[in-house]
Amino acid sequence: MALGKDGSSLTAELNRLAGTTGKAQQGAANTYASSTGLGVVAALNYKASAVRQPSEYKGLNAICNELASTTGKSAVAALRSINV
Repeated sequence: MALGKDGSSLTAELNRLAGTTGKAQQGAANTYASSTGLGVVAALNYKASAVRQPSEYKGLNAICNELASTTGKSAVAALRSINV
């Protein structure tokens, strides 16, 4: 299990969480969420709750904080704090 690295990009963190390397943000987010064809924010909202409706989707920072059980962090900082 490991945390993300300081200075890593959002793309790198999504790939780390997805267990992939070299995917674009959208592809990594969908792999992490076990979804297909969704945008980054939609995939992360799906990961948090598969029954959440698009009208209830949280923004990027908020959904990353929800997934990480953190508050007030930037999206990438929140994802870095997830131990996988």
